[in-house]
Amino acid sequence: MKMRSILLGMCLSIALVSCKPNDADIEKAIQEKLGDETSIQVTVQDGVATITGTCEDEIFKKNIEKSVRSTKGVKSVVNTCELARANQEPAAATVVINSDAELDKSIHKVVDAYDGVSATVVGGVVTLSGEIKRDKLQPLMQSIQELKPKKVDNKLIIK
Repeated sequence: MKMRSILLGMCLSIALVSCKPNDADIEKAIQEKLGDETSIQVTVQDGVATITGTCEDEIFKKNIEKSVRSTKGVKSVVNTCELARANQEPAAATVVINSDAELDKSIHKVVDAYDGVSATVVGGVVTLSGEIKRDKLQPLMQSIQELKPKKVDNKLIIK
């Protein structure tokens, strides 16, 4: 009777172990789920699925992981998928700063149109002085900023 119980237990253990899907079958099931997705690859070893490649964004990365995790036989998931570089911020545009002589000429052309306003340029910094009406301040400042000085020091008195 004991021998029979032992043999029955061993047969049951072997049957359970042999029913477990092997890594190749798990990989195949994952590839079927992912379909035509070529930007990522999934390998399985001892039931641990490792995701590699490039993902479009964070949401895509999480969805792939969720899909892989839900596959029968996957014990755990290691997601090393990198995000595409297209999501990175573009480099800042180069700022061109005019030389003092060129800037001085341009500034005086703008300022001459505004009575009571004078400007000086030193080291790329424009200093405005004098008096101006409130409604004319914004157009003046816009015109000066378009000339790309390093800084505008506004010492104007607003009427």
